[in-house]
Amino acid sequence: MSKPPDSLFTPLTQRSITLPNRIVVSPMCEYSSVDGHANDWHLVHLGSRAIGGAGTVITEAAAVSPEGRITPGDLGIYSDDHIPFLSRITTFLKEHGSVPGIQLAHAGRKASMSVPWVTPSHTVSPADGGWTNVVAPSALRFHDEYPLPNALDRAGMDKVLADFTAAAHRAAAAGFLLAEVHSAHGYLAHEFLSPLSNQRTDEYGGSFANRAKFPIEIIRAARAAFPANLPVWVRVSATDWVDGGLTPDEIVQFASLVKAEGIDLLDVSSGGNDPRQQIPIGAGYQVAFADRIRRETGLATGAVGMITDPAQADQIIRTGQADVVLLARELLREPYWPLRAADQLHQPASWPIQYERAAQGKVIRRQPLKTE
Repeated sequence: MSKPPDSLFTPLTQRSITLPNRIVVSPMCEYSSVDGHANDWHLVHLGSRAIGGAGTVITEAAAVSPEGRITPGDLGIYSDDHIPFLSRITTFLKEHGSVPGIQLAHAGRKASMSVPWVTPSHTVSPADGGWTNVVAPSALRFHDEYPLPNALDRAGMDKVLADFTAAAHRAAAAGFLLAEVHSAHGYLAHEFLSPLSNQRTDEYGGSFANRAKFPIEIIRAARAAFPANLPVWVRVSATDWVDGGLTPDEIVQFASLVKAEGIDLLDVSSGGNDPRQQIPIGAGYQVAFADRIRRETGLATGAVGMITDPAQADQIIRTGQADVVLLARELLREPYWPLRAADQLHQPASWPIQYERAAQGKVIRRQPLKTE
């Protein structure tokens, strides 16, 4: 008898960790930290999604250095002082049956900006908590209101690698069971990948093979520093949505490179590197990229972007277009979306014991996450 297709509620094992379902809380910046520290907001924000039934909960982008933050309000993992509160969060997530993940990030040329609810958006001066050591592959602004970055030299690149290495060690110390390297949305690794932002003439610029070198060095450093028995994912932008920019063909090549580095899943998004982008936004508009990468490289993928309906999410998994789905805004609107999805799809719902009296349909009692 052939094995039935995986569904939204089929567990997924990667290395020593089993994700209880295929629903992942996508990294979503909260801009609510002081000096990079997590706080009660992050505990409640992330913890409520675990209570809501998500199998994996990934933090917002956690900067690997102070200058790698997008804004002064970004979460950080560049100091040992960040570990204790992050540990409190990972403990809570595991107690409620969710895999705690962290996204390791460096903003590159999109750093030292005001938080998004400040209008108009602008570069933050050092007097107001910003910084001047903004870096990128080339000295090119993202847009007029963004800072002019300094092009990274070899010493600066080595510092970035050391920062990712230290951050991955801290992530493990804080109890995270999954790490994701951010290589999308116009941040540093993506800036190296794209010819729109990388105009270097050395071995790290020009051809796609050259542009991919430093992102691969970052990924290799993070993978080596995170425990070998735990998975590491990478988020990519599959296209810049701008003529002359990064293409899906190149990201398929990149997927093969990261697979060779021991990466367990490619989280496939798009855009974010050029304000001229023209994105045809619609339901599941990025899923085809994840599908192609999975089929052509054999690497597990995650689909993200305008995934809102349980039947839609389930169909993505059942048809093999991706191995997990990552939800962002939909889980802001409805933190308990996984419980509704289980009911709608006629699957047992994994409710916390404190909420079982409100459950409808068959209930599986949520158990603390067991790790090897």
